[in-house]
Amino acid sequence: MNCKICNNPTRFLFNKKVLNKYDAEYFQCENCGFIQIKNPLWLNEAYKSAISSLDTGLVARNIWYSSFVEKIIIKYFNQNNKFIDYGGGYGLFVRLMRDKGFDYYRQDNYCQNLFAESFDIQDLNNDNQKFELLTAFELFEHLEEPISEIEKMLKFSDSILFSTELQLQNTEDLENWWYFSPESGQHISFYTKESLNFIAKKFNLNLSTNNKSIHILTKKSFETSPFEKEKTVIHILRKIAKLIFSHLDAPKKEIKSLTQEDYEKIKQLKTKL
Repeated sequence: MNCKICNNPTRFLFNKKVLNKYDAEYFQCENCGFIQIKNPLWLNEAYKSAISSLDTGLVARNIWYSSFVEKIIIKYFNQNNKFIDYGGGYGLFVRLMRDKGFDYYRQDNYCQNLFAESFDIQDLNNDNQKFELLTAFELFEHLEEPISEIEKMLKFSDSILFSTELQLQNTEDLENWWYFSPESGQHISFYTKESLNFIAKKFNLNLSTNNKSIHILTKKSFETSPFEKEKTVIHILRKIAKLIFSHLDAPKKEIKSLTQEDYEKIKQLKTKL
């Protein structure tokens, strides 16, 4: 079995029970480290609902992405051009970006457009439309054939900003990595920085990454990494002011997010089914 990224031989890693009933075999490339599942025959069942109920972080993630992408576009791209969210799900991200003033459109062949109706790719009536930037959040791990799907994305734009978790550095913990998400059955492709570098070279693109979960493939050359934290004078002054006046604030009870707790609860429920 050869790697779907670089076509080099793979080695068997381990088995996992997917959807609590299917035996999945995980293989890792001996060259680029990419992990893939052999013959994921359960995908039709896994996608009865396009968005998994385990994705409890969907709303919070889209709110964060919208703020992050806004900064990236303003600094590195032409904000007056059109943009596309590939595999855009319910259209929440597109709605958030349009609310910020960006001419964003949604593409998704498998999910109903709830929040960005009338701003779908079909609404443009232009099969050859090129976009300034294509975003694809939490999509790459779902791709059964990553290379051919990336080719489709590049027909829309020369720049792809996407999210997917890179593999754990500690291989001893890899088998229990939460991102495999066997309960949902939808995650089937898992990347390393080396595999992303191979993709970049294959398509003659430049790769920028935060070495964890956010990445950009583009023909552009950035003078500075889009992922470096900018420490401007205003940012520093705000921190100083916050420290000075923090004692004036009324005591606040810290409220912990329930995102992870909800994820674990749904995971347990699915295991019992």
